[in-house]
This record gives sequence, structure tokens and C-alpha cells, in this order.
Amino acid sequence: MTVSAVASGTNASSSSSSSNALSSLTSNFETFLTLLTTELQNQDPTNPTDTSTYITQISQMAMVEAQIEGNNKLDGLVSQGESAKAFSAVNYIGKTVTLTDGEGALSSGACNWVYTLGADAASTTLTVTDSSGNTVYTTSGDTSSGAHTFDWGGKTSGGSTKSDGTYTLTVTAKDASGNTVSSAVGYIGTVAGVDLTGSEPKVIIGSSEFSLSDIGIVTK
Repeated sequence: MTVSAVASGTNASSSSSSSNALSSLTSNFETFLTLLTTELQNQDPTNPTDTSTYITQISQMAMVEAQIEGNNKLDGLVSQGESAKAFSAVNYIGKTVTLTDGEGALSSGACNWVYTLGADAASTTLTVTDSSGNTVYTTSGDTSSGAHTFDWGGKTSGGSTKSDGTYTLTVTAKDASGNTVSSAVGYIGTVAGVDLTGSEPKVIIGSSEFSLSDIGIVTK
């Protein structure tokens, strides 16, 4: 193996994970120095190796070392960011929040949504789906523009009772010409706890968990 081969191989290893790369760099750097010393001792005195070649190879090793150190520091910053995000999630405990993606938590037979129509509608259909996307309940909603509430008691259209969990309300409103009327759905609930065991923290409302990105409004 030549000094160039070691330097080249070390550059290629920079794409691997930083946790293994630093150990690999240390081994390669020791090999690099050994080969460099051996080449200097055994080079032809009448035709010595160009000094700039060694300088280039040493620079390559230094650049790889700097890159790995930079990656390690970046990993540390990412870890700190995740910790800060988890700490932020804990602050939601006890707060009343509004989820803005249509999801809601059915708890003890009650799930209360609010929805808003951007204009008067000729017809409004409210559809509740479970976590698998199956429709469990459908009814007519208010047709006037503005904010409205929808209190669902956990009953299906057939009259059976659904278990507590996460459900989604979809509002479909049409005007007299059949054009879609804009709408927005929100669910208001109180955060009882935070789950920090996953890749991202989730707030717990009832027996359901929701991402922080689903929260649109936080009130006292």
C-alpha cells in the first residue's frame, strides 16, 4: 500500500458515520505516517519524491480529520436541538391546545370539534373516520359562514359505540352551484402528558398522542 492509497482511502471513509470514522482515521493516520517515513528512508537519493506530493497527502489527512470533527460537533448540535424540543413539549402539559389537522381524541364517549366555513353553503357534510381511515359516522352540518361546533358522542352511523382513540373530522361544504366552500377544522383538548419515548415528542390528550406540529393554538 502506498501513501497515496492511504490518503485516498481515508477520504472515501468520510462518508461513513462519524462514530466509526474517527476510529478509522486514527488507524489510517498511523499507517500513513509509517509509510511516509518508510518512503523517505528508502527513496532514491538521486531522484527524491517531490516534496509537494507529501504536503498534498498530509493536507488530505488534515482535511478529513477536520471534516469528521465537524460532523461530531454537528451531531452534538442536533442532539441539543432534540433535547430542547422535548423540553418544549413538557411545557404543554396542562395547557389547552387546538389541533388543526382535523384529528381529535375520543375520550369517555366525547369528542368535540370546531369547524369554520369561509362562506354560506347549500350543504355541509361532516364525516368522522377512525385511525385506519374507515368512515364511522356521517351527518349534516351547519351551512352558514363562520365558526360552528360539532360534539360527537362516539356513536357510529349504525348506532354502535366506538372505543376511545384518535378520530378525524372532515368537513365537505358546497354552495348552490356545487362549488366547494372553504373550511377549516380544529379540535380543542387539554394536554395530560408528553410521550418522549419515540423519535419525536408527542403530546397526550385523553388516550391519544399527537405531534407538536399538529398544534395550531395554545391557550392557558
